[in-house]
Formats: sequence, structure tokens, C-alpha cells
Amino acid sequence: MREPGRELILHHYEISPYAEKIRLVMGFKGLAWRSVLIPVVMPKPDLTALTGGYRLTPVLQVGADIYCDTKVIARRLERERPSPTLYPEGAAAAERALPFWAETIFMDFVTVAFSIEGFFPPDFIADRQKMVPGGVDFALAQQLRPSRLDHVRAKLDVLDRQLADGRPYLLGKATSLADLSAYHSLWAMRPIPAMAPLLAPFEHLAAWMERIAAFGHGERQEMDGQEAVEIARASKPTTRPGRDTGDPNGRKPGDRVQVFPEAYGRDPVAGELVWSDAHEIAIRRVDERAGEVVVHFPREGCITLEG
Repeated sequence: MREPGRELILHHYEISPYAEKIRLVMGFKGLAWRSVLIPVVMPKPDLTALTGGYRLTPVLQVGADIYCDTKVIARRLERERPSPTLYPEGAAAAERALPFWAETIFMDFVTVAFSIEGFFPPDFIADRQKMVPGGVDFALAQQLRPSRLDHVRAKLDVLDRQLADGRPYLLGKATSLADLSAYHSLWAMRPIPAMAPLLAPFEHLAAWMERIAAFGHGERQEMDGQEAVEIARASKPTTRPGRDTGDPNGRKPGDRVQVFPEAYGRDPVAGELVWSDAHEIAIRRVDERAGEVVVHFPREGCITLEG
């Protein structure tokens, strides 16, 4: 393992599909990392000290730099170990578009799961009610369940056809982030009796899932959240100030901003803009426990407001 402050620390829980996506990135790249298992529901005091309020899973920590959302985490891990790459040459738009479409299976999965009485424990339901704007409508979930199963079957058929020409991965001969992004939603389907049988007819997809699972999770070592917070406090952010000259809103380092996910889990994180580009924005904040940290968010999928 690397020295404290330079270790890759993943804050996650075992059943999180999006965490599985990043665990597979670790395996694909052969990375060693520290694992902090966080609560499935709030409160999450150690994570909140690091992120300032962002509560979605997973979160990557490298010293005092905190990376939120799997798109940003994947980019950081690509910089950590560029080879093998998650982004094959000449496939930028396809690599982004296919996951965006394939990950809609996750929301289908969520609707079906919420339609099954007793599938989630009460504390999980109460927590997620607060995350979703307007709360979860269980009666509507039951009404939508047949259609959501139709949607999943159609998407599985498309993925299976994509692989039917003998290609090992969705975009061809090379693995990409698109594979790991499509895989994690299918991985999440398996415990649900109403959804798992949908996978059975698709032989090409089954073989592809075995290839993806074979990447494993890299070299994992457990640690607790308190230690991770102490590492942040003992470290200094490595993100240097930098202005995005193409920012359509004219934002610049030093501006006070709030950032939060657009779809759900809209807990705002406030701080001072440090650096940004077309795909990422990083803000500095000071926490009583974690000290000075820089929190990184994706541009796409998040809302950024003044203040």
C-alpha cells in the first residue's frame, strides 16, 4: 500500500450497484485500494465530514481530494493508471452514450424493487423517501412494474444482439467504461426474483457478464471511516487552481458555489470553486473534522448554483 495521503480510499457499501462498477474498475486496472464500508442509510458522519453533504455511493478519497459520482471517480482512476484504458481511442461518444442508456436499467430495477412488499427494510425505505424529490410512490411502482419488466427485457435483448457477432466487449475488442457501466445494473438484478429470470435467455450477455466479473476487485484492504477522516485532515488537497476559459457561465476560481445531483440525493455542497473543465468542477471547503478538502463533481448530472 502507498503512504497515507496517497492511498485510494473507496467509501462504499457491498450491495451498491454503482460501487460494484468502481470495484470492477479497481480490478480491471489492477489497483490496490482501501475500503471504508459506510452505512446504507443516513446518518453517515464520516462521509459527510469529507463531502460536505453529498450522500450518494460510492465516493473516492485520495488524501484531501474527494471524488463524487462514478464518472468523476473513473476519470481519476484513469489518471492513476492509464493502462489498460477505460476509454478506447475513437469511441468517446459511444462510450458515454451507451452507459447513459444502459444505466436506465438501474431505475427500472429500483421501480420493480420498490413494488415488492418487504424487499427493502423500513429504515432503507424511509431514507430513500427523503432522497427522491416528492418521495417514493409505491402504488405507482406496482402499476409500472409490468412495463418496467418490458423495458428491461428490451434492453437486455439489445445488449445481447450487440454481442452476437462474437465481440468480447460491447464496443468491440477492448474493454471500456461502457462495459462496467452496463454490467452493474445487471449485477443488481440477480437478487430480485421478478427480474433475475429475464437474464436467462440471453447467452451472449451471460458470457459477457462472466468476462466482466472475472476482472475482480483488485487488492482491497479494510479501514474505518475515522481513519479516513484523519488522513484527510493530515493531507493537503493536490488540486491546483485553474480557470475554465470556456465556461459558458463565466465561473472562475474563488467564486462561491453550491453543487448537488440533479436527479436525487439533492443535498447541496457549498464551497469555493478551485478548478473546473468541461466535465468536472472542484470546490474547496473546510470541515471541523476533516480540515481543508477539495470535493470534485461531474458537470453533467449536477446542478451548480451561485453561493
